[in-house]
Amino acid sequence: MQHDDGAYLRHMLDMSRKARALADGRSAEQFQRDEVLRLALLHLLQIVGEAANQVSQQFRMANPEIPWDEIVGMRHRVVHDYMGIDEEIVWKTVEDDLPALIRILEGKLTG
Repeated sequence: MQHDDGAYLRHMLDMSRKARALADGRSAEQFQRDEVLRLALLHLLQIVGEAANQVSQQFRMANPEIPWDEIVGMRHRVVHDYMGIDEEIVWKTVEDDLPALIRILEGKLTG
């Protein structure tokens, strides 16, 4: 079976969009109070990170504007250090970092 970076990029884009849609119109305080929202966003970030981890090294090197190490690192933190997760960083990631990632991925997939 041939490796398809495009499939992983689409997963990253789809899950990033879902995370943004869930967070849209909500505040950091609502995020803190809503356990289901927190768990959902953590799970979506985990999938984004796992998909990023599957993208070929060649593609990653050719696209350094995507913060590959940070994305995969977030996935590792969520999976392996779940008790050490800083929820403020999770919210900041969803609010501040995902919109830029979405724009970059849209450009890669449509351009």
